[in-house]
Amino acid sequence: MPAIKKITVSLLLEGDIAEVGELVLSDSKIYFRYNADFLKNGLNLSPIKLPFTNDILSADKEPFDGLFGLFNDSLPDGWGRLLLDRSLASKGIDIARITPLDRLAFVGSTGMGALTYKPEMEPAEDTGLIPELDILAYEMNQILQGTSSDIIEELFILGGSSGGARPKVFVGYNPHSNELTHGFDHLPDGFEDWIIKFPSSSDNPEIAKIEFAYHKMALQAGIRMSKCRLFEGKSGKVYFGTKRFDRDSGKRLHTHTASGIMHDNFRMSTMDYGHLMDCAFRLEKHVNAYKKVLRLAAFNVYSHNRDDHSKNFSFLMNAKGEWQFAPAYDLTFSNSAYGFHSTMIAGESRNPGRKELLKLADHFGLKKGNVIIEEVQDAINHWPSIAKECGISKTNIQNIQNVLNKIMD
Repeated sequence: MPAIKKITVSLLLEGDIAEVGELVLSDSKIYFRYNADFLKNGLNLSPIKLPFTNDILSADKEPFDGLFGLFNDSLPDGWGRLLLDRSLASKGIDIARITPLDRLAFVGSTGMGALTYKPEMEPAEDTGLIPELDILAYEMNQILQGTSSDIIEELFILGGSSGGARPKVFVGYNPHSNELTHGFDHLPDGFEDWIIKFPSSSDNPEIAKIEFAYHKMALQAGIRMSKCRLFEGKSGKVYFGTKRFDRDSGKRLHTHTASGIMHDNFRMSTMDYGHLMDCAFRLEKHVNAYKKVLRLAAFNVYSHNRDDHSKNFSFLMNAKGEWQFAPAYDLTFSNSAYGFHSTMIAGESRNPGRKELLKLADHFGLKKGNVIIEEVQDAINHWPSIAKECGISKTNIQNIQNVLNKIMD
């Protein structure tokens, strides 16, 4: 497969398409230039690390292999990258020779958010049919264990542009008929864009129910989230699903992760919730941005969600160029690789608490930090009853409660 040397980037935002600019690979370095006409519309897609200028630009090699974070956000990681690499290897393609531009071409128009890329690698034919959820779970587990799958191409179509470590599929869901279908841009009437997640081999067997309970707990804590629900397989096993916030009635919204917008390497992050609060304020231009991030920081601290890395926070931009902090996602009981919080809280990542949260509130001039903390703690105190409602076993309810008791201060 010959390496792609040039990619045209477009923005398909709320139904309208515009050519953003071009990415060019030359002498192992990637260059980007905004389209002059796009600059006139004033839609600055990445206002912190990517200059909004007609100059020819290039990013450092790190952290995104020479890409600006704006474009790296379109690339799959974790499960999606594993699927792409397995799919390429099955066709005899040497993945060691695949460049970031090649990977963007494989993403084409199927990525998160509103950016699309051409030339687009010829996608596999999409029938719109989805294998039964239990079958998907089995085949995904085969891949995670290093075994080949009979439906690798179907899995790639369904989840090859996804991020995150856990296996997942993009689907169309009809909440009235309970039907599932598939199709990236042209879902039938009555269908919404959803993501369904599947457990990895190391996950708690009740991970779907636990994440659903955390969703309910977060709503009680005043945190905005997309609609969530549990999907049931024929065996009775359940899988966690959430409505996509980068799609609204079939139209796309521009999405940018905190990792991408601030060029933070989420695997070796140096980000603090203070950086996230500052970034949110710069984009939203309102003090409420500080409160949203502080509330989420408090929830992650007191609910023991330690996998709170910079790809697990995002921002959305509409066609008017207005930014907002995206609904929270990936909220669940979790540990990071070393047991610390992936994002620091006022410089503390091992055992942060009220002291560090109030330090953030004080730094950003929030006078009611204590109120936010207490509202979050009150919601998390409902863990046993919420978990019971979600059908979680007594053992898991108590094991998680034992950990939560040690964090409350």
